[in-house]
Amino acid sequence: LGRSPFVFWALDVDIPAVRERVGEAALHLSGLLLDDYRRQSHITLDLCGFPADPPQHADDFGSEFLQKQFAALRQAGLLVFEIELGGLSSFSSAPFLKVIDRGGYLNALRTCLAVEGSHRLFGNYVPHVTVGLYAEAWPVDGIQRRLASFQAEAALSCRIERVSLMSYNPSEVAGPLNTLGDYWFASGEMRWHAAARKLGFSDFPG
Repeated sequence: LGRSPFVFWALDVDIPAVRERVGEAALHLSGLLLDDYRRQSHITLDLCGFPADPPQHADDFGSEFLQKQFAALRQAGLLVFEIELGGLSSFSSAPFLKVIDRGGYLNALRTCLAVEGSHRLFGNYVPHVTVGLYAEAWPVDGIQRRLASFQAEAALSCRIERVSLMSYNPSEVAGPLNTLGDYWFASGEMRWHAAARKLGFSDFPG
């Protein structure tokens, strides 16, 4: 319908150590991936959809939707936690680094983001950090051998202090992400970025 941007909640893990690990994995899969994948490293938690107040379509959302998520995050009183990034695996369209969540923190976060108990991210949830997108359709056996031969070092630990509201332009398949705001666990505060002000998001009390 020509709408943009598409908005979602994620963990921002775009730090040097993760960028290096993602780069190593992409190099290992050289020749299989799109050349222009520019999305920063992140772990998707749940979807919001297209901003519209009032919402008109099933995949629109408005200020009331966000307010319910903010209230649930505050009530949960989440604290700083750690996750780990492990080996290489794949969906049909994209390879990814596995996410190891020993404390069940991601499920707790996703519960807060499920407005009226419903997630907008359908299917079985698999936390991951995308390495890139496949450039073509490739034989599965060959892909599996490449994935299995990736020799990563020990699991990479990431300290998580906030959850981020992010967006992208749906017309750019591999385009970059914009961070609209960050909800910080320690303060229970939503801090909006400049990109959010252009959309009127900073008018939503966080």
